[in-house]
Amino acid sequence: MQDQTLVIAVVGVLGIGAQWIAWRSGWPAIVLMLFAGFMAGPVLGLFDPEAVFGDLLETMVSIGVALILFEGGLSLNFRELRHSGQAVWRLATIGVLVGWFLGALAAHEVAGLVLPVAVLFGGILVVTGPTVVIPLLRQSSIQTRPASILKWESIVNDPTGALCAVIAYEYFRLSVDGATVFEVVPPLLISAALAGLLGYVAAVIIAWAFPRGAVPEYLKVPVLLTAVIGVFVLSNLIEHEAGLVAVTVMGIALANMNVQSLRSIHPFKENIAVLLVSGIFILLSASLEWGDLEYLNWRFAAFLLVLLFVVRPLTIVISLAGSSIPWNERLFLAWIAPRGIVLVAISGLFALRLTELGYDDGNILIGLSFAVVVTTIVAHGFTVDLVARLLKVKGATRPGLLIVGSTPWTIALAKQMLDLKTPVMVVDSSWQRLGLARQKGVPFYHGEILNEATEHNLDLGPYQVLVAATENEAYNTLVCNEFAHEIGRDSVYQLGEAGNDYDRHSLPVALRGRALFESGWGVTETNERQKEGWVFRKTRLSEEFDYEDAQEKLPESAHMLLLLREGGRMRFFTHAARPEPRAGDIIVTFTPPQQRTAEEVAARRARKGGPKPEPA
Repeated sequence: MQDQTLVIAVVGVLGIGAQWIAWRSGWPAIVLMLFAGFMAGPVLGLFDPEAVFGDLLETMVSIGVALILFEGGLSLNFRELRHSGQAVWRLATIGVLVGWFLGALAAHEVAGLVLPVAVLFGGILVVTGPTVVIPLLRQSSIQTRPASILKWESIVNDPTGALCAVIAYEYFRLSVDGATVFEVVPPLLISAALAGLLGYVAAVIIAWAFPRGAVPEYLKVPVLLTAVIGVFVLSNLIEHEAGLVAVTVMGIALANMNVQSLRSIHPFKENIAVLLVSGIFILLSASLEWGDLEYLNWRFAAFLLVLLFVVRPLTIVISLAGSSIPWNERLFLAWIAPRGIVLVAISGLFALRLTELGYDDGNILIGLSFAVVVTTIVAHGFTVDLVARLLKVKGATRPGLLIVGSTPWTIALAKQMLDLKTPVMVVDSSWQRLGLARQKGVPFYHGEILNEATEHNLDLGPYQVLVAATENEAYNTLVCNEFAHEIGRDSVYQLGEAGNDYDRHSLPVALRGRALFESGWGVTETNERQKEGWVFRKTRLSEEFDYEDAQEKLPESAHMLLLLREGGRMRFFTHAARPEPRAGDIIVTFTPPQQRTAEEVAARRARKGGPKPEPA
């Protein structure tokens, strides 16, 4: 298969297919993508990326990595550092130096690499990689502080690791002519600083131009992507791999400049990141050749074990010595350090350069880097949940419910869900309206849900379903539309009938959340029934007591609200969707204050054609 268009299509199918399977199965997506690429390349020989794309492959990967680091930088807000800043700065300084030294020592003494290659590879090993860490954090519910530390470390240390490799390479290249460390390192650090300054200046220009209308809305995304690529290329002209520093600084700077125009492009840049991660992992793993693996022996297996159980733990222990980070979180950080795209991409780049300098061990770097990536991803990806539970850094394991609007009806719903062990958070900007939540002991957040500060003060990770139930239907729609891309369009709900797009008096269906209740009740109807004494009730289904039995026990006017699966997943009864109840589910209903009488139950059974068994 040598047709570039066909190869691109196959890569897309394999990458996104692996992401989808990971979503359905809960397996680490990176593991599945590596497996898919390895099967398509070395095993089945469907295509050879280097033969198909030639020299363009390295350029594609480099630009893809740059865009991924920029997108990662956009997710880093300095407000997150109020609890984890000390650890992040230690890992970005002390941790880099300690990790570089220990990694180089292990590569030389255990793996048997010659010293120059070992030092260069040790520098690359300080990276962890957002392309691996962030998907792991997305799939696993980890407490806020350790998750924030891992995310910051992965994004900040990626360009740092590349810079370490450049320093090592330039030193060994120039030392042949008698250059010293002091003659090589300062110019490189100055070049990195200039690249970072270039990225910062670009961020300032964008932050000035976008809010002032200097760029039309439809051009903002193209302008931003073009600016990132331009900064990356210009910085690389200053020094090799300095572009990674520039785009990371550019992303972090923009994230902390409060540019409101960037909020509208967040979904797009996240989609771009998913596509790039999928494509690059498939291409790189498909580029692997059997010859790259023939160098691997027992020494390299020992090196991988030392990397996992000695180098990383010692790096964390030394870096965080004397810090306020609890020991259980330090142990968790000491275990989780998967490597990703940057390690493979930079190793492949310097393998060729080291060979040109006469270091034969340079050829080993490609196979060894893939071995490190596969080993760390498999080891950490499949154990992150177990280790998090053992060390008690696991966040909420059951899907949570986020309720926007504090009313008697929403507080009653929150109490019912709390009784069912579902994490609940009620959000309202009025301290007075939150009085009932405080009185009933319901977890609450006082603030505007749409304010960007809420993202940094309230951990939204545990909440996988949102219900907007304020008295303002338009506001409920705005909230649902804002969070639809984060939580999922199928997981945002609001009170009120959905209507249709042909009714000029109703809100567009495309903007609204799904309507709660099959009847499409709004705030007025629920409040009126709340005053009449209506209550929430729960009914557990079993093999002997099914959904029809539950319906017969309920009054005619009762309304089904949701099903709660055994794992905590919530499925709502709406005007557009009716979940299929099954044994083990709990049905939550909104019912009148009195249950149906025995005569009513008998009459309804008679209408349905016969008796039903009573619950066991």
